[in-house]
Amino acid sequence: MNEKMNVLLFITDALRGDHLGCAGNQVVKTPNIDRLADEGVRFTNHYCANPICMPNRASLVTGVYPNVHGVRSNGINLRDDIPTIMQILRKKGWHTINIGKIHHQYWLAPFRHKSRSAESLVDWAIKRDNSYPVRDNFPLPYYGYNEVEVISGNGSVCSGHYSQWLEERAPIIAKEVQKRVQNYDNLFSLFCKEIPEELYNTTWVKERTIAFLERYAQGNYNEKPFYLQCSFPDPHYPLAPPKRYQDMYNPEDIKLPPSFDDIENLYTHKYLGYHLINPPFKQAFLRESTAEEVQKITALTYASISYVDNCIGQILATLENLGLEKNTIILFMSDHGDLMGDHGLLFKGPCPFNGVLQIPLIWKVPGLTKPSVSHSLISTVDIPKTLLKLLEINERHHPPDMQGFDFTSVLKHPKSKVRECVLIENDEEIGTLKARLRHLVTEEYKLTIYEGLDDFGDLYDRNNDPYELNNLWYDETFKDIRYQLVNKLLQENLKIQTKYPKRIAGT
Repeated sequence: MNEKMNVLLFITDALRGDHLGCAGNQVVKTPNIDRLADEGVRFTNHYCANPICMPNRASLVTGVYPNVHGVRSNGINLRDDIPTIMQILRKKGWHTINIGKIHHQYWLAPFRHKSRSAESLVDWAIKRDNSYPVRDNFPLPYYGYNEVEVISGNGSVCSGHYSQWLEERAPIIAKEVQKRVQNYDNLFSLFCKEIPEELYNTTWVKERTIAFLERYAQGNYNEKPFYLQCSFPDPHYPLAPPKRYQDMYNPEDIKLPPSFDDIENLYTHKYLGYHLINPPFKQAFLRESTAEEVQKITALTYASISYVDNCIGQILATLENLGLEKNTIILFMSDHGDLMGDHGLLFKGPCPFNGVLQIPLIWKVPGLTKPSVSHSLISTVDIPKTLLKLLEINERHHPPDMQGFDFTSVLKHPKSKVRECVLIENDEEIGTLKARLRHLVTEEYKLTIYEGLDDFGDLYDRNNDPYELNNLWYDETFKDIRYQLVNKLLQENLKIQTKYPKRIAGT
């Protein structure tokens, strides 16, 4: 056993905080994740730093907010000069590896032809010259990862190292997938063409993760501790999970969210109403849905989650069988949530609602955590700071100006608290949509304000209005609370603003 601890970080894509059995969901079957929760600390109040894939994943590895690392929305590459915890761990002797989705660089065609991405869907799917950082030209180390097996895309619309694996096993299907990724409409569809279970991207992530653990146990890494990110593209749409998992859930049996019929009221909402009447990018933002569509996509989402759960169970069994479990910190989380029919909507927003912002988080730390549930507020931006503390990396070696909090005290004493609030940045700039929202979450309330809208916001009582049906912004009874929360949001927003570039002279 190594003296230094290993890390196994499971991350999924677009998994809501309430889409797990251990979180109280009575329909979705997640026995392996539930077992991990029973053995560790499950956080009920984990919120993203930004409810979009690329920004929140960047905060996860840098420990700073999007306005600092610069990835304010999707389609912005994380800069090479922004320090990551993988770089720190690599320097300190860890073998750092990612298997699955990374999304630190863009997937779709850039606005300028000179731009490059090592995760571009099309560049992986077709032959490119040496100026493109894909296939044999993939750059290593990659943001501090010694080793990378990457997948770009979701469902059966994928490329990356996964596509090379697929070419070896099923050349005909691989060619179909290569054609599919070249039509971006396929990526933004709700559903996609099914692919055999043994060739599905979730299977690939599981197999490659287990293969690494077996290599590691054989001593192929010179007894270095490992930092392993195991990143599943599911359950993000487009959805086409293996048939046997689809058969577990009948769409007709899926109950609609209690707020489903609230869509009519949203048309008078000062921010959302305009975007519902004039959809900015209907395939990915604020999609008004139907009961039948919500039931179908929820059933397929549950199927995808159950398959991810099955694969996580196999990975954890391998970890235990190889004798690595007792020296490995295990985390489970997601990058953001989804509306999934809340208020009659699908996808991510931008909006003030909890389904997008609140995500699962489970920690299991050998020798520290005991089975428990913590209601302490925690942000994704806190995870890297906490990991470095747990791995006993001296503060002077941490990336400079990290903005997250150390939560080791809460892991040890789950009833304790570190934060009194969580701030969430939410910028979006695509097509006609130019949005800038800020959310503040406290134990009792959630506040959202919108750039350009004076004297309007969303204020919800988290305890008495869990479905967010009663906006208290104009309620005179809550006038003082509204003022206090707006002021708190202002102060928290000022606190996290970037301090770069640094001053280099007195004057």
